[in-house]
Amino acid sequence: MDKSSPRFLSLDVFRGMTLCFMIIVNTPGSGAAPFAPLEHAAWHGFTPTDLVFPSFLFAVGNAMSFSMKRYQELGNAAVLSKIFRRTLLIFLIGYLMYWFPFFSMNGGFHWKPIANTRIMGVLQRIALCYCFASLMIHFLAKRSVIILSALFLVLYWILLLIYGNPADPLSMTGNAGIFLDKFLFGDKHLYHGEGIPFDPEGVLSTLPAIVNVVVGYYAGKFVQQKGKGYDTTTKLLLTGCLFIFLALCWNMVFPINKKLWTSSFVLVTTGLDLVILSALIYVLEINNWNKGNWARFFTIMGKNPLPVYVLSEILLLPVSMIIIGGTNAVDWINNVFYQVIAPGPIGSLLFAISFMTICWLVAYLLDRKNIYIRV
Repeated sequence: MDKSSPRFLSLDVFRGMTLCFMIIVNTPGSGAAPFAPLEHAAWHGFTPTDLVFPSFLFAVGNAMSFSMKRYQELGNAAVLSKIFRRTLLIFLIGYLMYWFPFFSMNGGFHWKPIANTRIMGVLQRIALCYCFASLMIHFLAKRSVIILSALFLVLYWILLLIYGNPADPLSMTGNAGIFLDKFLFGDKHLYHGEGIPFDPEGVLSTLPAIVNVVVGYYAGKFVQQKGKGYDTTTKLLLTGCLFIFLALCWNMVFPINKKLWTSSFVLVTTGLDLVILSALIYVLEINNWNKGNWARFFTIMGKNPLPVYVLSEILLLPVSMIIIGGTNAVDWINNVFYQVIAPGPIGSLLFAISFMTICWLVAYLLDRKNIYIRV
């Protein structure tokens, strides 16, 4: 049983909601374009989908506010061992997830060469952000962590301006992050979903993403220390609004951009996360508006975030290798069912919700058997 759930239901619901929405936006049905809010902004700008990944990092910070209490009782060697072990495991899982299923059926059975595997990615960024945020929080005073986090945001802006293409340092092909990733990994180890070798989870843009975890940590710590009353809700809400205001001001010179993970993007996402968390505390903790125990749907999802996320990323891969009527099974299901009963973006959304429900059922079975997978 997750001991944090009865005490801080809002934090668990936040984590579960984030994971549900992440699966929905990551697995739209084929045959039609999704609704615009369910797609990432093409470059500068912001959509609800852009909030998903930073919210996951924010939730990682929330979880750390519970787990890192035990670190105070350990020696530095034991703490470093735990942090680096968890970092390596999460990073490795992310790397293997992109390599999966390790073989291809195109032109006959053959192993997928490791030379073409993506090195950075979602779990890899989570691993690195967790690592650096944990080290900062454990070894530095709170004031030093806050100052260092602010320096990360400013330093990242400066690095992009100095080392990017002078003609357009904030473009996809001219930013300093892509230059660094190509130098470190080469084109073949980068993400190619944008039509060019460009990794939205690259090395340099991981620097400001650390701040998402740090803010999540101190938000979770604040809730634990101050309780679940109106004062907590008000302060979280006002801090979130302040972050959003600062983000909109910074946006005028350093645009909000998820794929670059700009500093203004960090502020707007952490601000929105604080607002959402304050709303959940008001709804669930203060007013107990949980009729029918609807929150349990999300807490079940949030108890096994890592295995459920990995499942959502790899489950459709073997299914797509099955050919039916000259097309892969996933497209076939969309074309003969979802795009028939609800053509267009509605059918795409229904497929995504159906797939999320399958992942939820797996999380439900794990919860029923009291199986909680941690690394």
